[in-house]
Amino acid sequence: MTATRNQLILLAAAASAATLLAGFGFEHLGGLAPCKLCLWQRWPHAVAPILGLLAVAIGGRMLPLSGMMTMAASTGLAIYHSGVERHWWAGPSSCTGSGPSLSQMTPEQILTPSLVEPVVLCDRIAWELFGLTMANYNVLLSAFLVVVWAMALARGRG
Repeated sequence: MTATRNQLILLAAAASAATLLAGFGFEHLGGLAPCKLCLWQRWPHAVAPILGLLAVAIGGRMLPLSGMMTMAASTGLAIYHSGVERHWWAGPSSCTGSGPSLSQMTPEQILTPSLVEPVVLCDRIAWELFGLTMANYNVLLSAFLVVVWAMALARGRG
């Protein structure tokens, strides 16, 4: 049996919603605070279910195309984060060990509350399974969802 356009869209939307819920679960139930790049990676998965519901309700090609592009952006963000975790390239100085040292800071900067609060480092692997981090799994899932959205797009209207 071949999946219909709407079934593929709902699969992609549900997978993104489940991914987002898993992220919140790791954070709130597992106590694993997300880094800045983890938070960035949540946005495409928050947008995709909305696009999916709209695509099923409205039809047309723009919304599945938007879903596919959203997951392509998610894949890119996850690849970027994976590279930062593996130290293949530098990440944002605001969440890696490459920020200013205390000796480079003014007393006002040292006393700024945002600098006192703990920062979850993006270049540290907080969790992994079978040698893959959450960002690595997001690369795989998001790339798969690009394909699912593309298949829905190829199916045309309904």
